[in-house]
Amino acid sequence: MRLIDLRTLIGKFRDDTRGSVTVEFILAMPFVFWAFMATYVYFDGYHQSTANLKAAYTISDLISRETSDINDAYVDSMYELFGMMTHTPSDIALRISIIRWDESDQRYYVNWSANRGFPGELDDASVGQFADRLPIMPNNEIVILVETENTFTPLFRIGMDETKLENFVFTRPRFVDQIKWDGQSSLG
Repeated sequence: MRLIDLRTLIGKFRDDTRGSVTVEFILAMPFVFWAFMATYVYFDGYHQSTANLKAAYTISDLISRETSDINDAYVDSMYELFGMMTHTPSDIALRISIIRWDESDQRYYVNWSANRGFPGELDDASVGQFADRLPIMPNNEIVILVETENTFTPLFRIGMDETKLENFVFTRPRFVDQIKWDGQSSLG
């Protein structure tokens, strides 16, 4: 007799649909909410990454069109421009370097480098680490190398860690054969 009552009760419970929408909502809502937050975080991360890249290309292009010598005030203004274009709350870093290829030595040399936020300026000794990322160039050709860096911090904790956004952009000068540092008179 007890077994029949138990089967009846289980059958009634199975067939009863009152409150099922509420239960389904309570079960599904955390997943839906997490999906919305994850979508926002990933969108924001890609947005920050593209803003960082666009700022690097903009700075590189501005310097490539420069016909006057570059000085600290100019680099400071490029650093401020980078900050305004990225709108990031994290620390930003910008390094601008003029790099020259020497055919006889089969290596790159740094004519000058200006740094805002990186651990140090690029020099002849350290430019070799970028040799595989730099373009093939004819003898004494120069490129403007702009490196940018900032950190993307997700707004919500969705399982994504902070991500360092780094860009490495090079451009040839457009109107002059080299971009000089204020007071510099010759190559190197």
